[in-house]
Amino acid sequence: MASLYTEITPAAVRNAKGLHLITCLTPNGNKVHILLEELKDVYGLEWTTSLIDIDTDEQKKPWFLKLNPNGKIPVLIDNTGEEPFPVIESSAELLYLCETVDKDHHFSFSNAKEQSQMMQWLIFWHASGQPNQSQLNHFGRFASEQIPYAIEKFKAETLRVYNVLELHLSGRLNCQPREYLAGNGPGKFSIADINAYPWVKGWKRSKISEQEMESYPHLKEWIDRIASRPAVQRGTGDMYDEDIHPELLITDSLTLDIFIGIGVKRTTERRGGMRVGDTAGIRAVTWAQVEVTPY
Repeated sequence: MASLYTEITPAAVRNAKGLHLITCLTPNGNKVHILLEELKDVYGLEWTTSLIDIDTDEQKKPWFLKLNPNGKIPVLIDNTGEEPFPVIESSAELLYLCETVDKDHHFSFSNAKEQSQMMQWLIFWHASGQPNQSQLNHFGRFASEQIPYAIEKFKAETLRVYNVLELHLSGRLNCQPREYLAGNGPGKFSIADINAYPWVKGWKRSKISEQEMESYPHLKEWIDRIASRPAVQRGTGDMYDEDIHPELLITDSLTLDIFIGIGVKRTTERRGGMRVGDTAGIRAVTWAQVEVTPY
């Protein structure tokens, strides 16, 4: 693990202590944000954060691939041991945080059968819900060519998964209505819920209509129930927005520390798809791209 960091690893990552998260405001990033915020409320957990603009492909560069060969965010790095330990895959990061931080099982279970139920629903979403809704987002929102077959296929699969969640929460199959996915009786808020929530709450962005969602009233109640939690609101909020916190943003591993008393005005110039010259010069790449004006 001695070679985990190199001279091109950003200083914010290389010099981090304790837990360090590399992330951005995506559903998978939100999962880990939420659990960290929940653990902060319960245990006073502290960590540091670096943000990545995935549109710039910073996560595909060699320094990042040493942390995650898959080139995806989020990546959680545990620096509390003798050597830094990277954890990849958002679901695995949730499990790692439960194992290492949540000793009192606030977001998991001490009972083996309840823990198994949690794992079943965590894996169900990771294997069935997330891939289909991700493809629906791609073909419905981002693909350069609209392919009706692909959109219809992945919407149908996403709604099928929503129906499974609806059946489970409604209790129609076993006469036991539920508030959460795992746990005895009505269940308990756990990482099974955290794993699915950031995706399901984005149903409108996935071009699922209000009329279609009317078929899943218990799922909509589940969304609202989770959304009311303060830690969830923080985990999906501005604290992880690169535009609001540009000082946390990693760009091209080449940053300039600009100490100008009169300040640096934010610009929106782009180079090769990368925004440069943001507040305080944190994202400045060349002096020519920094617009200096008094505040």
